[in-house]
Amino acid sequence: MLAVLRIILTTLALVIICICACIYCLFKPFHKNNVYVVCGYLGKVTKLIGLDVEVRVPESVKNIGPVVYICNHQNTWDMFTLANAMRENTVTVGKKSLKWMPFFGQMYWLTGNVLIDRKNKNKAKGTIEQTANKIKNDKLSIWLFPEGTRSYGKGILPFKTGAFRTAQQAEVPVVPICASSSNDIQLNRWNNGKMIIEFQEPIYVEKDSKESVKAATQRAHDITRERFDVLNEEARAAFSNESKEKVL
Repeated sequence: MLAVLRIILTTLALVIICICACIYCLFKPFHKNNVYVVCGYLGKVTKLIGLDVEVRVPESVKNIGPVVYICNHQNTWDMFTLANAMRENTVTVGKKSLKWMPFFGQMYWLTGNVLIDRKNKNKAKGTIEQTANKIKNDKLSIWLFPEGTRSYGKGILPFKTGAFRTAQQAEVPVVPICASSSNDIQLNRWNNGKMIIEFQEPIYVEKDSKESVKAATQRAHDITRERFDVLNEEARAAFSNESKEKVL
């Protein structure tokens, strides 16, 4: 019963947020801060599923300016959980087909996110240059999922180089973000514990160097994989301690 109620409330909340966001964006369509504003509301939905989200941002990242953020991509819950970590003047990159998804697609487009055609490799290559120019000209940051797909509990998948080539062309650093696992969420359980989203130190990619792109990609992957295991242990320990305190 609890799971059904949560599905209904979560779906209703998403539809309401999308409709309100579309109306809001009609007054300032494609503004670089629209995504940040809307994510402020999407992030609150995690309370409906009994999940506490902690976001950790080091001092080196708080006022860093335009960057390419990369984060591990896990499941559909990401639209709510990762929304809590969205930074100001940041947009995401998603599939062009998202534009036709009822309510969410129109909101995603109007907020100013970058839509790409993944089926067309030639267009995808051109999108890197287009995205890099957008970073330079509009002074904004881009949020990408370097795995290219959701992991669905398979850990940290291999990273593609697109995000790092984009950062190289835009001449901005890459900031890896590691989110602890959200694959243990159970809608029929009141408390789903804690999720930790941690920003890492910036990684710089040398201009006109393929080797630097490869090295940066591997380094970011190693850091994310290492922190993923650490953050999972910490999140589980926090949930376990909280459960014990309630029993006592």
